[in-house]
Amino acid sequence: MSDNSKLRRGFPPYAWLKRLFWGPQRELTFMEEEALQSPMRTVIRNFFSKRLSRLAVIIFVLIFLFVVIGPMIWPLDLSFQDNTQQNIGPGFNMMAVPREMNGKIEKIAPGTTFGFGLDTDGKIHSWGSLAVTKAVTLADVPQEVRDARIVDIAVGYDHAVAMDAQGKLYVWGNTRNNQADFPKEIKDAAQEEENLDIVQLEAGNQFSMALSEDGTLYIWGNGNLNDIKLKKQFQGNIAKVTANINNYLLLTKDGAAAYGGFQTSAYSAVPAGLERGVVDIASTAMTNAALKEDGSVVIWGNVTKGERDIPAHEGKITRIFGGRYHYTALTDTGELLSWGDNTFKQSVPPKVDPNDPIRDVYTGFYQNYAVTQSGRMTSWGLRGYLLGTDHLGRDVLTRIVNGGQITMTVGAVSVIISLIIGIIIGGLAGYFGGKVDLLLMRIAEVVGGLPFLPFALILSAVIGTRLSVEQRMYLIMVVLGVLSWPGLAYLIRAQIFAQREMEFVTAAKAMGVRERSIVFKHIIPNVISTILVSATLSFATSMLTESTLSYLGFGISPPTPTWGNMLTGSNDSIVIQQYWWRWVFPALIFSICTICINLIGDGLRDAIDPKSSER
Repeated sequence: MSDNSKLRRGFPPYAWLKRLFWGPQRELTFMEEEALQSPMRTVIRNFFSKRLSRLAVIIFVLIFLFVVIGPMIWPLDLSFQDNTQQNIGPGFNMMAVPREMNGKIEKIAPGTTFGFGLDTDGKIHSWGSLAVTKAVTLADVPQEVRDARIVDIAVGYDHAVAMDAQGKLYVWGNTRNNQADFPKEIKDAAQEEENLDIVQLEAGNQFSMALSEDGTLYIWGNGNLNDIKLKKQFQGNIAKVTANINNYLLLTKDGAAAYGGFQTSAYSAVPAGLERGVVDIASTAMTNAALKEDGSVVIWGNVTKGERDIPAHEGKITRIFGGRYHYTALTDTGELLSWGDNTFKQSVPPKVDPNDPIRDVYTGFYQNYAVTQSGRMTSWGLRGYLLGTDHLGRDVLTRIVNGGQITMTVGAVSVIISLIIGIIIGGLAGYFGGKVDLLLMRIAEVVGGLPFLPFALILSAVIGTRLSVEQRMYLIMVVLGVLSWPGLAYLIRAQIFAQREMEFVTAAKAMGVRERSIVFKHIIPNVISTILVSATLSFATSMLTESTLSYLGFGISPPTPTWGNMLTGSNDSIVIQQYWWRWVFPALIFSICTICINLIGDGLRDAIDPKSSER
């Protein structure tokens, strides 16, 4: 007989694999199938036979994995906040340069959450989130600017300044803090149609600067917020200027890095050795940088974001550019470098094509643009937020992910605590009965009669201010667990009343098994399915209760996020109407999660109930 014929006739290994993976050759009868089904297998089969239960399990598992794995992808920085990123809507348009600029890029001016571009025809283009306030938007470019041939443009935190071919300056956006109040020299030149030969425009936080070819610097804007006065000794000797968050840095024509204002700060203390030999300067929000002739870079100021961590590179740096908290530079070998803060991947530059070297680099807050010799543009950094930002500029997606982890942890731990107490109290009361039952059930009634929310608020008023955020989280877990066990105890007590008179309990007593083992090793496993249903439903209830406590002020307080306090922070008519993403997404994922948990609990209850399994 050949080997193939042996396999066809049931050679043992082949037959075993066939039975294991493909099952019997014929369909089992009802009685045969029931005989093969264990109770747990029957429950599982009944549960997954319902489409709604299957869907609820899949969605809950996805949400669970989302909040468990998500913090590794979107880590939470509790100290992060940025007023330039407040209430940004969902989307990825912050670096969406219009197609009509392809191959025609003259200049790019990156802003906080937007960008302006100037093409070779002198036309202005804009993209990103251009709203400055509820009533002011940079998208409202004046018609005279649209009609003019613009040769230079710069953008600040809340305004834009542009210059046409005749040297006339324009300002739009937020102008309530003197952003459009030009110095007398500029006003006189405009009135007399005189060209001041402006070679550089620079804009900062509510102030702007214009540098003329002869080295004269004009500064205007909010002088109360910023140090925008200039020492006379520098006028006529300025080659370049860069704006810091509230002041500016100068590069003189004789190669010195200098601070031209009058205030004393970490930014104004220019290090020694920069009196000559400086070829370029740049500024971030909190630091200044000077590039020397030998390619070395000197950085000073409030260095907290790794601004001094210049990456290893070949050749020497020839140009340097500053963003919000990072620097970008070009080397003489054509290499592109970025370093400093990398929250939004703004310090991860793309590789440069040696056949198409970089011509210009434009660096803004969290965005970088590089234009090659062929006119091709590449960009890296913050493109937007999938779910938008809140009132402090924090990413809603990051807070939902990390907040969900805390909310689920609080719910799960509190359920475990209530299960332990409920099983012990209910098991002992149901098995022993009599005075033990009477005493334990009176305790359960007292605990169950406590008004939970008023009790939690009183507890918050008494000891809440003495606890850290982490300690408060542990307290919430304990309070939820200790006060939510009576219902489970009643349920287990009733189940054990029915189980303790059965034959297997009598047999265990006759064999001398300890009563503790009878209760917790023999009876409780027989009612475990009921416990699982109760635990599942209690999980969703605990999550909702934690959110309620956060809403009322007892829960975990910001900046630590939970789904509850995220919704609390959105409890405002303006937020509800104008910044819908701040409450819609937390409410949506919270609702879906709790609904799925309740559906799973209902499905388990129906699967365990024999009446729901009738054919």
